[in-house]
Amino acid sequence: MDINKIKEIKDSLKEFHATDSSKASGCFDKIIDLLPKEFTFLLEESHKHKRIPKEFMLSSMLFAVSSSIGTTFYIEELGFKNYGNLYFAIIGSRGDAKSEAIKVATKKLKELDDVYYQNYREELTSYNKEEGQEPKRKHLLVKDATIEAVQRIHFDNPKSLGICQDELFTLIDKMGNPNSRDGVKYRELFLEGYNNSSIDVARIGSESFRMTESYPTLIGGIQTQFIDKIFGKGNLESGFVDRLLVVFPSTKNLVLSRGSISEKAIENYNTCLGTILSYKNQSEKEDEPKKEFQIEFSDQAKDRLFQYVQGLVSAQEKAKPIIEEYMSKMQISIHKLCIVCYMMKNSSEGTFASKLNIETVELAILLNEFYFLNFNMLLAKRTQVHKELLPLDEIVKLAIKNNAEQKAVAEITGKDKGSISRRFKKVRLEMQLATRK
Repeated sequence: MDINKIKEIKDSLKEFHATDSSKASGCFDKIIDLLPKEFTFLLEESHKHKRIPKEFMLSSMLFAVSSSIGTTFYIEELGFKNYGNLYFAIIGSRGDAKSEAIKVATKKLKELDDVYYQNYREELTSYNKEEGQEPKRKHLLVKDATIEAVQRIHFDNPKSLGICQDELFTLIDKMGNPNSRDGVKYRELFLEGYNNSSIDVARIGSESFRMTESYPTLIGGIQTQFIDKIFGKGNLESGFVDRLLVVFPSTKNLVLSRGSISEKAIENYNTCLGTILSYKNQSEKEDEPKKEFQIEFSDQAKDRLFQYVQGLVSAQEKAKPIIEEYMSKMQISIHKLCIVCYMMKNSSEGTFASKLNIETVELAILLNEFYFLNFNMLLAKRTQVHKELLPLDEIVKLAIKNNAEQKAVAEITGKDKGSISRRFKKVRLEMQLATRK
């Protein structure tokens, strides 16, 4: 390949990335205009005083809301029942305030976990084995826990469990390692939990348990140079990547502030989270007869959701392989985002009796499209890294070792399927000959 052709490829990649980036920025501006003021206020204050990219802050707030809802609220539209659990990956360089965004957005949940732990310690002190069951520790968030611990904690907290990591790299790296039992089981949890499937843990010599429904949520940061790990062994093929809402920063603040986030901004946001949590807490009580609430749609909202999902189904037929699979999960994430947006919009009013309206669906659609554009940016960055660092034969060799499909390599490299098929045969033969020597 001559130098002019390489330059042409790089230029086209830059153009493609810039297009998606500008589209995402325009989409994000519309999202900000439609967000409830309590969430916009904290987002703007965090950006001004802590220089947190707005995209990071929004994703962290969506995670906090998703974790607070649990299985208490659901929707049943287009023939499917859906809950509001979501998975987020915040992608940026060192010093981009990834962890700070999560810290600010989940502070109330962390403080509640502190209270729950203290209550648990006090209950243990007065607990008598002969008189009753051992107290259960209430959790909203966990971090750096083994899969066995996560499964048990979720069993004791069946309404929801937020998995909150400062750095996703270690967890995702484990998930891409077939020799890591924790990694494989974590991926199973996220795959099955996305659809709120049952969790059945059978162990020899220790307690077994079963949950009829699961509700894990996930958030964490990952540095840009490690994005290839997201697609690691099995993470792409299994569909984990398609369930992940990734976000890049575009609203960086280079101006230092001597001030701090307004207490009113924090108070208003925390009040909204508290309202959502109060419904979950009430539904968790043993004597509470109503455990779930169905969110009803207005007729306009139903029609708009139907129209949007039909558009996704049609577009999916024409999409390239990796995009095609992602679009199939967009047909699920739009339902989950509708729930989260509804809860955000109604939390300041303290009641969730109204129907989900068309404005809420429009906000959910904007969010779904925003994360889709960020996913395209992720693919473009990954393609650029592969083209710059690895010759095609090396990419094919990695694909063979990782049991990746030829169509995935064609999508990543931009080569036609015939060329990739011939290259697979050539490289596979070379690898076989090398092992015989």
